[in-house]
Amino acid sequence: MMRPAEIRLTDLTVSYGRRPAVHHLSGRFAPGSLTAVVGPNGAGKSTLLRTLAGLQQPESGRVEGAAGQVALLPQAVALDRAFPIACLDLVLFGLWGESGAFRAVTRAGRERARAALAAVGLGGFEARPVGSLSTGQFQRLLFARLLLQDAPVILLDEPFNALDARTAADLLAMVHRWHGEGRTVIAVLHDLELVQREFPEALLLARDCLGWGPTEAALSAANRLQARRMAEAWMAGPELCQRRDAA
Repeated sequence: MMRPAEIRLTDLTVSYGRRPAVHHLSGRFAPGSLTAVVGPNGAGKSTLLRTLAGLQQPESGRVEGAAGQVALLPQAVALDRAFPIACLDLVLFGLWGESGAFRAVTRAGRERARAALAAVGLGGFEARPVGSLSTGQFQRLLFARLLLQDAPVILLDEPFNALDARTAADLLAMVHRWHGEGRTVIAVLHDLELVQREFPEALLLARDCLGWGPTEAALSAANRLQARRMAEAWMAGPELCQRRDAA
């Protein structure tokens, strides 16, 4: 694993049809930091992760330091589990960056995939169809794929949502392991108690940034109240995004 670079955001605005989802966000994720991204529904949290992963282009501003470093775990509910694929084959997609689309996976690669399955508690599941897995087992499978990607920056979108306590604890332990290895981990979360207990840094988004830094300060009562008020004021069709320095 290469050492993660600093990820810097400069006046970043990301929109859908120029409707703002993330609005003029500036700041930095330090190398090796562990940050929770929190905020109300519709606050731009998932949009931010997709932008960091290069899957969505900014309306304005820029992201520096993320290219070629990132592995993204999307929300499980956004993934189609009906496609007939075995667990081992899905995990092997984590080697895509190494093997490419047309190169055969080596025996060593398959052994790494089996080891990743065992590391997340799915040893012996290699031939199981993905569609037969429970919610918790499927999330473990996605974490196994991340293990194979071996990225210096890991983005997690609601990684513990709808999981049983044991699975959530096991996957949280893996997040701390990645952090201990010096990787940068950025996770979208809703559980503020979990964030305050386990994540030293936090970014509070309500389309605008309301707090970014040590968790206690970023998630102050005043900041959280402001986030709720802003969410309550949002309309279904917000105004087109304009730069603050526009005439």
